[in-house]
Amino acid sequence: MKPSPKTKTAATPPAKAVKATRTAKAPRPGKAAEITEAADAAPERIDATEEPRAVAPARASIRDVAEAAGVSLKTVSRVINEDAAVRPEMRERVRQAIAALNYQSDPLARSLRGTHSFALGLVYSNPNAHYLVSLQNGVLSACREQGYGLQIHPCSTPAHGSIEELLALVRRSRLAGLVLAPPMSEQRDLVQALAAHGVAVIRIVSAGDDPRDMQDCVRVDDRRAAHAVTEHLIQLGHSRISFLWGEGYYESSVQRYAGYMDAMRDYGVEVDPQLVLEGEFNFNSGFRRARKLLAMSAPPTAVFGSNDEIAAGVLAAARSVGFDVPSDLAIAGFEDSPFSQLTWPPLTTARQDTVEIGRRAALRLIERVRHAQSGRPLDLGAEQFTPELVVRGSAAPPRRR
Repeated sequence: MKPSPKTKTAATPPAKAVKATRTAKAPRPGKAAEITEAADAAPERIDATEEPRAVAPARASIRDVAEAAGVSLKTVSRVINEDAAVRPEMRERVRQAIAALNYQSDPLARSLRGTHSFALGLVYSNPNAHYLVSLQNGVLSACREQGYGLQIHPCSTPAHGSIEELLALVRRSRLAGLVLAPPMSEQRDLVQALAAHGVAVIRIVSAGDDPRDMQDCVRVDDRRAAHAVTEHLIQLGHSRISFLWGEGYYESSVQRYAGYMDAMRDYGVEVDPQLVLEGEFNFNSGFRRARKLLAMSAPPTAVFGSNDEIAAGVLAAARSVGFDVPSDLAIAGFEDSPFSQLTWPPLTTARQDTVEIGRRAALRLIERVRHAQSGRPLDLGAEQFTPELVVRGSAAPPRRR
């Protein structure tokens, strides 16, 4: 910000020139560099009636933190980097100084100037916008908590994310590791190749049991949740229950279908193959398949869509041919996305906490990276999420025909 205008007074004789020195902090990644300018200048008189302009406070630097805490720059850096060797009382002094100065470190700058990286990558290939936004928010919240940066890397198709591409991403952006979202996380060859090149990876996968492939992951038990959804429809009195797949190369599609089949088998309900249709995880796919189902001579009384977008498409198709929901057709979805609550009636579904899933995956990755840097072994154990059944107005007992 420019200083207040100054008024020169002609009556004041020129004084002896003095050396004026100005020191300004010019921010640089991770450190504020001091710039000193020297120039000959004559003293000037400022009009006292003029209001001085406010000067924005400079952003605190790591040097400011060190001075406030009375420690070295190296000690501050070790505290920021969670070095366990720092004495507790010293750590507390540095943290108090950081809080008092509102100091914020730059993860990218720390990565560039140090031997350790402080940035993660999130790699995905998924057309579901709600899922992606929720996942990104979860991963980003963990990165902010732990002082890490985040780079998001979309792949146009599952096959697009080659090992060469991802290795180049890690090197170019100096990433500490990668969070792999479905379906990238389900490509075993890709995951194993990344591990072979020393890239830390945490996968988010659909699996009821530990895959036992020696690769760390956060598991989502879609199978058990799909069983609960199907069971609910059966207990309402439905027997002609349709299942609409998402893309078959998503393990979540496979697991949700398996849960549907488990429940039908557990209750002794016969599955009509004509009621099980393949398709995609989107509204239009749900709409088209539902129109086909509802044109049958013996249409289903209930439809279970592999996600809420599919289920919302089914609801629109039912309305378009004069079916009442839920009296003529019960509908259930999966994930508890905005689609499930914006429809009328709102959808029965399985609530999947995608934000927390992303957050936990990132925290596990950061913990693994830190232990690898310290040379200590780490066994994080298994972490699993099971989506919960949410009963809403789109499902009811079948109308007697």
